[in-house]
Amino acid sequence: MRCNLLRFAGKMMLFALSTFSLSTILLSTFFFSTILLSIILLPTTAHAAAAKSHVITFGKAMQVKWFSANDEAQPRILKVRPLLVDGRIKEYTLGSAHEVTERQFVVQRAFRLNDSLPDDTGAPRWQWQRGGWLLVDRLTGHVSAINLAEFDSTYSAASWYRDYVAYCGVSDDGKKISAVVAQLSRRKPVLKKALAGSIADDALPDSACPAPTWQRGPVRVSFEPASDTKQTFAIRGRAADLVSDADEDEEASK
Repeated sequence: MRCNLLRFAGKMMLFALSTFSLSTILLSTFFFSTILLSIILLPTTAHAAAAKSHVITFGKAMQVKWFSANDEAQPRILKVRPLLVDGRIKEYTLGSAHEVTERQFVVQRAFRLNDSLPDDTGAPRWQWQRGGWLLVDRLTGHVSAINLAEFDSTYSAASWYRDYVAYCGVSDDGKKISAVVAQLSRRKPVLKKALAGSIADDALPDSACPAPTWQRGPVRVSFEPASDTKQTFAIRGRAADLVSDADEDEEASK
């Protein structure tokens, strides 16, 4: 009888131990699976949060006076529009935006500058100014300034095609004018060639040269400053070649 009881008690202890071990294993497996699933889903969740779309819009245009350095007596009228990201004003812009891709576009910046002298009293004397160009990303809502070599917001008129921009660059001292073609993906200009002429002390805005003209198939851009002859360049990826009159005549005959 006693032996039977001992056998029964032993079986019960083994059963309890086996049950405890199995529960522990199942519980550990559950926690491990939960942690592993969280690690797997973390990049997906982060990506979904990063991929949240933003609402990029332009506000109502308003007319403002622009006083450049050499025509203060006759200010020009600019049409300025606020750039809004998710309903908040991010920057002020002027002119039309250029669509680079379905995700990105560029637009020229406008801003207000305090023109008050140190001895002036009262409220700041704000004046509108033309600025450089902005790159806007619709997906991230990020707005960044584009660094364009020798671009002068007063004297350079820019012309965009795809992710290229062409303009007449002006040296810091105003004594040199260059034909410049820049690409958004490159820091160094695709083209930078000296042109005849300089910026006079009484020069008016956009006087470096008219906005360059583009053509496709093949991609070419033409500069025609007032003080120099017309020059056309073929743009091949990250390189530019001067197109001669013979080349233009040959293309025209095809």
